[in-house]
Formats: sequence, C-alpha cells, structure tokens
Amino acid sequence: MMDSSFPWRAFLLTLLIGIAAALVCLLLHTPLPWMIGPLFATAAARMRGIRLHAPVRVREAGQWVIGTALGLYFTPVVLTTLASFIEWTVAAVLFAMLLGMACAWMLRQLTDIDWTTAFFAMAVGGASEMATQGERYGARTDRVAAAHSLRIMLVVVILPFGLKFMDVHGLDPYQQATRMVDIAGLVQLILLTSLCALTLRRLQIPNAWVIGPLLVTIALTACEIHWSALPQWMINGGQLLIGVSLGTRFTPEFLHTAPRYLWGVAVSALAAVALATGFGVLLAYASGMHAATAILATSPGGIAEMSLTAKTLQLGVPIVTAFHVIRMVALVLLIGPLFRLLRRLHGSRETD
Repeated sequence: MMDSSFPWRAFLLTLLIGIAAALVCLLLHTPLPWMIGPLFATAAARMRGIRLHAPVRVREAGQWVIGTALGLYFTPVVLTTLASFIEWTVAAVLFAMLLGMACAWMLRQLTDIDWTTAFFAMAVGGASEMATQGERYGARTDRVAAAHSLRIMLVVVILPFGLKFMDVHGLDPYQQATRMVDIAGLVQLILLTSLCALTLRRLQIPNAWVIGPLLVTIALTACEIHWSALPQWMINGGQLLIGVSLGTRFTPEFLHTAPRYLWGVAVSALAAVALATGFGVLLAYASGMHAATAILATSPGGIAEMSLTAKTLQLGVPIVTAFHVIRMVALVLLIGPLFRLLRRLHGSRETD
C-alpha cells in the first residue's frame, strides 16, 4: 500500500523536470547531461517556489549506482598503480585542510559570519557531515549547508564544462573490468552491495551508500570476480537522482537569506576551485599523473560528482575516486580535532 503522506505529485514532478532537462542537455551535448541538467532545472524550479520533493532515499539510490559502477574499475593492476600514489593522497588531504582554512579566512573577510560557521562552511567535506560536526561547536548549520550546496553546484558546473571546453577526454587507460550485463549477476551485486551499505549506515559511516557498494565491488573486482556491469540506463538514472537531490536543496528562501553571505561563499568557492586546480597541476608535474586527472582528484567537489566527471571523460576514474574517498574519511576523522586545535591556538572562542 502506498504511503498517503508521501508527496507523490511533487516527487513525480521532480523526476519529470529532471528527465526533461537531461534530454535538453543531451541535445546540447553538455557534459554530464543526466546530472547537470536535472540539478539546474530543479534548483531553478525550487527557487521559483514550485513544490518539488526528493527524499533522502533518492540520493542514496543514486549514490548506490555510482559507488557500484566505480568499484568495477579497481582491477588488480589498478590497485597496484594506486599504491604508487599513496604519498600523493596524503599530500592532497593536507592541502584540502589548508584550503578549507584559507577559504574560511576569506569568507570571514567578505562577510560578518562567525569563525566557527566559516570554518565548517568552507571545509572540503560533505554537507551533512560538516553541518553535523559544526553543530557540535555552535556553527549555524543552515549557513553551513547552504555554503556546501552552493560550492558543489559551482564545482559541478565549472570543472566538467571547463574540461569539455578544452576537449580533454579519453586520456587514461583505465576501463571497467567487465562491460557485460548479466541479470543473475546483477541481482547478486544489488543484494550484496545494498547489504553492505545498510550495515555501514547503521554504523553511521558517512556516505554509506557510496562507500558500501564501492568496497564490495572493489573487493570482487580485485579478486577478478565479475558478476555483472551496470546497464547504461541504471547509470543515467543514478546521475538523475543525484542531480535532483542536489537541485531540490535550493529553496525560495535561499536567495533571500543573507545575500552578502552567499556572495562571499561564491567568491570563496571560486577561489577554492582556482587554488585546487593549481595544486592539481603541480601534483601532476610531481607525480607523473595526467593533469586533468589530478585536477579532478584534488578538486573541492564531492565523491560522486567528481568521479562521474572522470568516468564521463575517461580521466583516471580509480585515481579520482580513491583520492576523494581517502580525503572524505580523513576529513571526517580530523576536522573536529583540527578545529579544537585552532581554537586553542587562538586562546579563546570566536564570538559572533
């Protein structure tokens, strides 16, 4: 029986707008049409007051698709290659922390926001994780969430379009271990990856619906167990669900709440993209990695969004995914202690 309290009309309208926008983007040959189109269309509709709805389970379903698809790239040869980049992933984590602090300082100079909120708003981590951690220290969680939503939107637009404009694609040799879709194998894959995701969510592991399926498919692929690839319609659907989930975060109140703050966030986020791009180029020079792959691997975007960009443009999917997963785990574990250390160094709590 369908839940009568669930806003089905708003949910179906969300999907229809997302699909229509994706089809338009396909006609225009934009990068990531099944994510960028739905993101922009639903965000615009929401800010105009149209009632849309994308529950948490929608984003989790999209994350499951992406996590499962990405894990299929991690063959034994790829894992050996990734091992040679361990020291560079550590460098990328340290850079991400410094980048977050630098952009928090910039946001403070541009707005009147308090240091605690600025710190967690500019930390290069997931919106929900940074908002949750920031709440423990008195940050304004609405401002933190708004900052991360705007940052992700800017990154998702700038990098794919920038790389497409420069005609960067197909430069790395990594391919999925299997491209064959086997129904029985696909069912097994769905069940096992979902079980792992549910277990990690129960343990309150961040990004459980990306990390769980990713770990399962990495383990299977590394052991050369190839049950099935994901059909293309499922991958497109996953991008669609992530796009509408990002887009529906924007509300009519978003543009009217603290315009100066949003402007400061946008400027700080653009600075973060520029600085991360420069670091990516330096990392590529030092490590031998392709520059486009390094830029995506160190960008201030999310795991799913940047890995999808790499997958679409065939730019070192395993490297980009590994860098973002390691950074996410490190930031979740270290961002709280880092904030406490900085607060002690300042000698007193920052006031509004």
